[in-house]
Amino acid sequence: MRDARDIIKKPVVTEKSTDGMQALKYTFEVDIKANKIEIKKAVEELFNVKVQDVNTIRMTGKLKRMGAYSGRRPNWKKAVVTLAPGSKPIEIFEGL
Repeated sequence: MRDARDIIKKPVVTEKSTDGMQALKYTFEVDIKANKIEIKKAVEELFNVKVQDVNTIRMTGKLKRMGAYSGRRPNWKKAVVTLAPGSKPIEIFEGL
């Protein structure tokens, strides 16, 4: 079994994700091979909260150019985690 810190890479902080925090929805960049069950267990272990639902999205890397050369950023996976009603907010997002 993989460590929870290998599954959850970093939080995604955008306007849309900060608006979702009012409804106890938090967005994370996760390992591309992780499934919803692994993501749920990792969030519950790292932040001591109860997770109600996990939605995942495969994000394709953007096309970037450097002069005449073009390449791609790597593909990544995003997870939107909904906490159970009555749960306390996740501390790392406080003060944003």
